[in-house]
Amino acid sequence: MNVSQLLDLRNEVALITGGSRGLGLQMARALGEYGATIAIVARKQVEIESAVEMLAAAGVEARGFVADLADQAVPDRLVREVKDVFGRIDILVNNAGTIWGAPAELHPIEAWSKVLSLNVTGVFLLTQAVANLAFIPQGKGVVLNIASIEGLLGHHPKRPGTVAYSSAKGGVVNMTRALAAEWGPRNIRVNCIAPGYFPSKMTAATLDLHQEDLVANTPLGRLGGECDMMGPALLFCSDASAHITGQVLVVDGGFSII
Repeated sequence: MNVSQLLDLRNEVALITGGSRGLGLQMARALGEYGATIAIVARKQVEIESAVEMLAAAGVEARGFVADLADQAVPDRLVREVKDVFGRIDILVNNAGTIWGAPAELHPIEAWSKVLSLNVTGVFLLTQAVANLAFIPQGKGVVLNIASIEGLLGHHPKRPGTVAYSSAKGGVVNMTRALAAEWGPRNIRVNCIAPGYFPSKMTAATLDLHQEDLVANTPLGRLGGECDMMGPALLFCSDASAHITGQVLVVDGGFSII
């Protein structure tokens, strides 16, 4: 088998949460360009429609599904809907997430619950549903979780506190390892990408105040760009990583090494 065959995703269906913009859309395009059919999940219909149009212009087959993954009743229904349309699911990219900034001593419990509900519980319930309804019956599957360097590092005291987000993303990192260990014998691979700082709606407030400092402390001297998640996502979602599971790849320009 040559390298192009290892990367070939034709006849594969990829379900990508938070796929209507930002990192999710970037990854959707990467997988779609290598042949995957894309099921985009997001909360806003207008953003989904825009993303599907953009992907279609790039030659990528995609369809959108409106869903709020913070609702625990949603994952099972969503997976059944996607399977009704495409017949199968081969790849799950858990990218949807939310953040809340507040000093730890003042962090509202409601905000803590909101962040953990989507970023941890929602990820688990959707992954569980995809495993039960698609991966286990098919005898194979790929899960790619999107965590953050905030799940690997202590938060700098000069920047707004994000204790719930950091705790949640740390949970995603170890959920990745736990699921990979348990499901490896079922031919289900589970890996994780921990991005650094990319321009996005979620990071806008932080970058407005701290971009110069963040760039200065990044060895490669820039924020994440519009293509920087494409290669890592394609690696983990294709047979190029057929013997890799339970791993976390940091994509941050070297920010976390100094």
